[in-house]
Amino acid sequence: MEVVVIIMFCIGIIALGCYMFCQAFSNHLKQEQLSFSTFPKKFGKLTIFFISDIHRRRIHPSLIERAKNKTDIVVIGGDLAEKGVPLQRVKENIILLKQLGPVYFIWGNNDYELNYGEFTLLLESLDVIILKNKTEVLERNGEKILFVGVDDMSQYPERIDVMLNKMADISFKIVLAHNPKFIETFSDEEDVSLMLSGHTHGGQIRLFGFGPYEHGGVKQINGMTLFVSNGYGTSLLPLRLGAKPEAHLITLEHRMS
Repeated sequence: MEVVVIIMFCIGIIALGCYMFCQAFSNHLKQEQLSFSTFPKKFGKLTIFFISDIHRRRIHPSLIERAKNKTDIVVIGGDLAEKGVPLQRVKENIILLKQLGPVYFIWGNNDYELNYGEFTLLLESLDVIILKNKTEVLERNGEKILFVGVDDMSQYPERIDVMLNKMADISFKIVLAHNPKFIETFSDEEDVSLMLSGHTHGGQIRLFGFGPYEHGGVKQINGMTLFVSNGYGTSLLPLRLGAKPEAHLITLEHRMS
């Protein structure tokens, strides 16, 4: 009887491991609709393909096919790669993403594990717009939207108020920060509508609903919308449970007050 129990237990562990492995390589494209009273009405809708924490994964072409002709710009929310990832794989992933539109990139902590010079040269050669403590303005129909990309928190990024003060005349501001904890550096004076982040993987492995980090999603903090993705890849082990990998089609639009 004890032998049977041990065998059944082992089978259960193996089955769970296989399930977690399959979950880690699944492809979920979540569509999100966010409206803001501060979003410029004449700009029209803006749809962002947001993907974060790719790490070692190869982006599956089916994900791109589902987002084609629905995307205005692509935002990579950091951790595009990590130590040991070949630059050729990074290149192939970016080429896929470029099918959707202009690609914007912010640094994550694991990106710094690659050779900085070679990695940067690759991104620049593929016309990726690197927002490392930089701003980018999108303009349409005479209206403007400001993107503020900050360096990873491990690199002591520039103060957010300094970057925002330079563009105080633009009403709708989006901050791109790999680590959602960056929101803790904001003061009450920052007039930011939306922040996009990743980093946490939604906990990656959650048991009975609990994990080392909160599940990804949307929350309101001090009048600002914080959007955190579960991410597309994994850290340490290619396993997920209770926090499916995801990429996002985020559509922003004006909301009548």
